[in-house]
Amino acid sequence: MTLEWEQVVIDATDPEALGRWWAEALGWTVVESSDDEYEIRPEPGRLPSLLFGRSPEKKTEVKNRVHLDFRPDDRDAEVARLLAHGARHADVGQSGDEPWVVLLDPEGNEFCVLGPRHG
Repeated sequence: MTLEWEQVVIDATDPEALGRWWAEALGWTVVESSDDEYEIRPEPGRLPSLLFGRSPEKKTEVKNRVHLDFRPDDRDAEVARLLAHGARHADVGQSGDEPWVVLLDPEGNEFCVLGPRHG
């Protein structure tokens, strides 16, 4: 049996708005849009995608059990860009000396911007 990673599904109260935010933040392309789903990919035909699906429940104030990690060339510059784009800092119990920064998207989903890879 062979498995291919197709997508990550993210619940959203407003899939289009959240999907648009992520598409702009990542520079990805919209490949599907309806009232209940909004899908983006790095480019058409390239996997994996992020699929934002409508959910009536808002995110609760607990840490996500799954989150996205991104490793940019310049962590601090990328954090500043994402904050200017509408992300917010998140406190999930980190000690403060980690090589990553935890941010929230507009609906409160955590994601990390990582520092340089070592080794």
